[in-house]
Amino acid sequence: FQDQAMMKTMSGGNCTLNVPAKNSYRMVVLGASRVGKSSIVSRFLNGRFEDQYTPTIEDFHRKVYNIRGDMYQLDILDTSGNHPFPAMRRLSILTGDVFILVFSLDNRESFDEVKRLQKQILEVKSCLKNKTKESADLPMVICGNKNDHSEVFRKVRSDEGEDLVSSDENCAYFEVSAKKNTNVDEMFYVLFSMAKLPHEMSPALHRKISIQYGDTFQQKSFRMRRVKDMDAYGMISPFARRPSVNSDLKYIKSKVLREGQSREREKCTIQ
Repeated sequence: FQDQAMMKTMSGGNCTLNVPAKNSYRMVVLGASRVGKSSIVSRFLNGRFEDQYTPTIEDFHRKVYNIRGDMYQLDILDTSGNHPFPAMRRLSILTGDVFILVFSLDNRESFDEVKRLQKQILEVKSCLKNKTKESADLPMVICGNKNDHSEVFRKVRSDEGEDLVSSDENCAYFEVSAKKNTNVDEMFYVLFSMAKLPHEMSPALHRKISIQYGDTFQQKSFRMRRVKDMDAYGMISPFARRPSVNSDLKYIKSKVLREGQSREREKCTIQ
């Protein structure tokens, strides 16, 4: 941890962005292999869909927002579908603030995996809550991807997905298509609303800007002349690196020992 407990620093290019720790969150995306986790993340970050499949080991992304003059940071952990290291998956769950569980509507086994993941998240987070005495909610979206495929190929009924979230007001179910960009924006809007985050963090509700604006991005007076009646901007950090396992473990330990009241977490400048 750095000495300034209430600030996170994001360095990119020639700019340094300071984000209050209370406005810094981690979104964890989980699910079986080949269900479209990375495609959903790509839609969120840059609005694109890649047809070519590339297996994910673990990808880390960071997006920083200026929303009505206040800075927010969202770290995105796109996990492997194979889960070769169960301890790492557990650590990802422990450090996550919001969750997206993805399965493919044409793959029954991937739906069963989501059910296992949902149970594991609830168990792990419940254990952490008992030790930290936290009462925070657990925002989660269960996402049935590939609803652009013909109903002939469907292996999971809509009511089965809805049953998984029926007893939890902080859990929602969506059927989406990352390829066609169907319901993706709506899914993120609901997720951020459940997490009590600004709805402008949703992909369609902020102006996407380049890193070249980084030096002025954090200023409360920051505006782009071409945009009227919009005071929400988002910028992807091209140089963000995943916090080390050691820092994540220290973060969890500090929470258990009740030393993590300010939600401090290792900053972006990690080697």
